[in-house]
Amino acid sequence: MSRPTAFEDIRGLLLDLDGTLCDSVPDLAFSIDAMLARLGRSPAGEAAVRDWVGNGVATLVARALAASGAPPADTESHSEALAIFSQIYRAHNGRRSRLYPGVAATLARFSNNDLRLACVTNKPREFTLDLLAELGIRALFSVVVAGDDARARKPDPAPLELAMARLELGRRQCLFVGDSVHDVEAARAAGVAVICVPYGYNHGVDIGEAHPDAVVESFSDLRRFVDRRH
Repeated sequence: MSRPTAFEDIRGLLLDLDGTLCDSVPDLAFSIDAMLARLGRSPAGEAAVRDWVGNGVATLVARALAASGAPPADTESHSEALAIFSQIYRAHNGRRSRLYPGVAATLARFSNNDLRLACVTNKPREFTLDLLAELGIRALFSVVVAGDDARARKPDPAPLELAMARLELGRRQCLFVGDSVHDVEAARAAGVAVICVPYGYNHGVDIGEAHPDAVVESFSDLRRFVDRRH
């Protein structure tokens, strides 16, 4: 992995959603178990789903099917399961998800200090906009780049590059905040400084091992990095 990226005059924040701003696993787990039940399979449970999230909805569904004993190459079953999951999740998205401590107040402070905020996530746009609205933070983001907006998803740099283009900011004017090794890889590939939170969805691996520019203990701690560089 490349060397850490230098901080400069920060004008924009690019923020991952699931595992960084909010814990969305309860909604995802409910929808996965309801999908499996409709397919006549045993429930996975929230603990298992928590280990599977972070690579998009299609991958989450594939992992749930594999754990339930479905053949990995059965694309027809995956398509059916994905459609069922999407229908259920659409109806329950945001009902059980919760912002992590300090997120709402910190985002509001950044926004009030003329920082431009972009949400950059692998979640499909339909689900992203609904979740941001349910969490009460949609209006704080001037740009939203979802999993079906760019030519590829994280860890490809394309979503971050698209977000910066829409913010009309350069890579040294932006800071990316995420929770997983894929977030760090995307930031490095895009040439953007990256700070990670330790509480998110990184499959049980210490996010410090991915060597982001910094790890903060809480979302509120971002202020000490951003305020002195803005």
